[in-house]
Amino acid sequence: MTGSPSSGMRGRTVWRHEVSAPLRRFLRTESGSAGILVATIVAALAWANVDSHSYETLWGTELSIRLGHLGVTQDLRDWVNEGLMTFFFLVVGLEARREFDLGDLRDRRRFALPLAAGLAGMLIPVLIYLLFNQGGVGAHGWGVAMSTDTALALGLLSLLGRGVPQQVRIFLLTVFVVDDLVALVVIGVVYSENVKVTPLVVAVVMFAVLLGLRLLGVRRGLVYLPFGIALWAALLAGGVEPVVAGLAIGLTATAYTPNRSALERATERFRLFREQPTPELARSAAWGLARSLSPNDRLQRMYHPWASYVIVPVFGLANAGITLDGRFLARAFTSPITLGILLGYVLGKPIAVVGISWLLSRFTRGRIRPAVGWAAVLGSGTIAGLGFTVSLLIATLAFDGPQLAEAKVGVLSTVLVASLLTWAVFRITAAQPTPRRARALLGDVDQLIDLMPPVDPDRDHVRGPDSASVTLVEYGDFQCPYCGQAEPVVRELLTDSDLRYVWRHLPLSDVHPQARLAAAAAEAAAAQDAFWPMHALLLTRQNALTSDDLIRYADELGLDRDRFSHDLLTDAHDDRISDDIDSADLSGVSGTPTFFINGRRHYGAYDIGTLTRAIKTARARARIQAARSRNAG
Repeated sequence: MTGSPSSGMRGRTVWRHEVSAPLRRFLRTESGSAGILVATIVAALAWANVDSHSYETLWGTELSIRLGHLGVTQDLRDWVNEGLMTFFFLVVGLEARREFDLGDLRDRRRFALPLAAGLAGMLIPVLIYLLFNQGGVGAHGWGVAMSTDTALALGLLSLLGRGVPQQVRIFLLTVFVVDDLVALVVIGVVYSENVKVTPLVVAVVMFAVLLGLRLLGVRRGLVYLPFGIALWAALLAGGVEPVVAGLAIGLTATAYTPNRSALERATERFRLFREQPTPELARSAAWGLARSLSPNDRLQRMYHPWASYVIVPVFGLANAGITLDGRFLARAFTSPITLGILLGYVLGKPIAVVGISWLLSRFTRGRIRPAVGWAAVLGSGTIAGLGFTVSLLIATLAFDGPQLAEAKVGVLSTVLVASLLTWAVFRITAAQPTPRRARALLGDVDQLIDLMPPVDPDRDHVRGPDSASVTLVEYGDFQCPYCGQAEPVVRELLTDSDLRYVWRHLPLSDVHPQARLAAAAAEAAAAQDAFWPMHALLLTRQNALTSDDLIRYADELGLDRDRFSHDLLTDAHDDRISDDIDSADLSGVSGTPTFFINGRRHYGAYDIGTLTRAIKTARARARIQAARSRNAG
C-alpha cells in the first residue's frame, strides 16, 4: 500500500520500471527548481552590475583543505564548479543509468533515434559555432555550444507548455540522456590540461575499489565516501576535470524495482522489531527497508533535490554575473563567440532534433520514429536550444577575460530565445482543433505495454463494454485502506460509457492478514455471478473480513450459503487468485492500488482529476491508433 490515510484521494501508486515515479519525481523537481535557477541568474547579474568588485572578490576568495602534507587550494568559484558540480553530474549519471535499466531505453531498439538525435543535436550546433569562429581566438571554445541544460529545459517546458502531455517531457529527457555524458567526455579529454599519469592510475584504482564494494553488496554510504573523495582528488591532481568522478559513480549505480519478496522480508524484519524493539532489530529493520530499494533510487532521493535546489542555483550565482553596459552588449552581439553560441543553440538544436527524427522515420519506413507527435518533436528541439550549466562550465575552462564575458552573454541569451520559441510552438499547437492537436503532441507510435498478461474478458473480472477504447486495470487488496479510498473514484469513472474496468487480486498478506480470504470470498461470489456486488461490499466493510463476516455478506447478497461456504473454506479458487498474483509479479506490481491504463502503468495520484486526465490522453492515443489502422487497411 502507499500514501497515508490522511491524504485521501491524493495517494500515489508505487513505482516500477519504465518512466516510473522516480522519473515523475525528477520532472517535478526540475519544474520547481527552474524558477529558483532563473532567480539566481537574475540575482547574479544584478549583483555584478551593482557591485562587481564584491562579486568577484567573494567568488575569488581562496579556500584550502589540507590533511598533513596533502591539500587542495582553490577559489570559491572553482570549488563550486569542480566540487559541488560533481554531485550534479552524479545525478546526471544516475538518471542516465535509470533510463537504460528501467526507462523506455530498456527496449534497446528505441535507443537508435535518441542516440542519433542527441549526437546530431551536439554536432550541428558545434559546426554552426565553428562557422563563426574558425581560425579565430574563439575556436577552442566550441564545446560551449553543444550541451543542452536538460534540467533547466525540463523545468521551463513545464512552465511554457501548459497542458503538454508528460510524454513530451519524457521524449526530451530520452533524446538528451546522452548529451551531458558526451559533454563530460569532451571536458575530460579536450579541456583537461597538464595530464599526469600517476594520479590517474590512483583514480582508476579508487574507481575499481568503488565497483568492488558495489559488487560485494556494501550499502553504507560512509564506506564509499573516502574512496569517492580520493577519486575526485586524484582526477584533480591528474589534470582531468574531477566532475567526471560524479558521472562515473552515477553510471555504475544500478536501477531495479523493489520486488514483492524483498518487501515481504522487510515487513517481517519490521514485525520482529515491533514485537521486540531493540537497537539490533531496529538496525535490521532499517537495513531490510534500504535493501529493498536499488542503489540508484536511494542515491537519487538523497542527492537530486540538493543538486536541483542548491547546487545548480549556487553554480548560477557564481558564474552568471557579468557587468553589462551598452558598449559591451553592442560588442558582444557582434562577437563571433556570442553569435556562434546563440545561433548554434537556437538554430542547431531544433534542426538536429527535427531533421534526424524525420530522416530516420523516412528511411526506415516508419519502423524508427519519435515516440511523440511532430509538434512535440519541434518543441523539444526549441527548448533544447537552451544552454546553461555545462555550457558555462566549459566556458570557464576555455575562456577568460572579455571572451568569457562574451560567451556568458551567448549562453544566457539562449535561455530567453529558446523559451520564446518554445512558447510560440506550443501556443500555435494549442490553437489547433482537438484531434489535430492530439496527434501533433502524442504521435501514433505504439506504446510499450507494461501489463502482463493482457486483459482477457473470458478470464478477468470486467465491467464496461468490450468495445471501450480505454481499459483501466486495478491490482487491489480488499483490506488495503487505499483501495477503499480509490473505490469511489473508480465508481465515478465508470459513468464514462467508453471505459472498461478490470480488477485483479493482489492480497498483501504480510500486512493484511485477511486480504487473501477476502479475495477468496470475491471468487466464491463470482462462481455465483456476484463478483461485483461482493467487490463493493468488501471495499466498504474493510474492518470486518472474518469468515463469519464474509458468509454474512453472502447471505445479504442472496447467494447459496452452503456452496459459498464450501468454496471459501476449501480454497476452491486459490489457483485463480495465485494467477493474478503471478501476473502482478510479471507486471512489476508490488503495492496496492496500482492502475494500468490501456496496458501502461499509471504513476502518481489516483484522484478523480488525475485519472480522468490520464484516461483522456489514453483515449486520444487509442483514436489516433484506430485512425492509423483504418488508413493502413
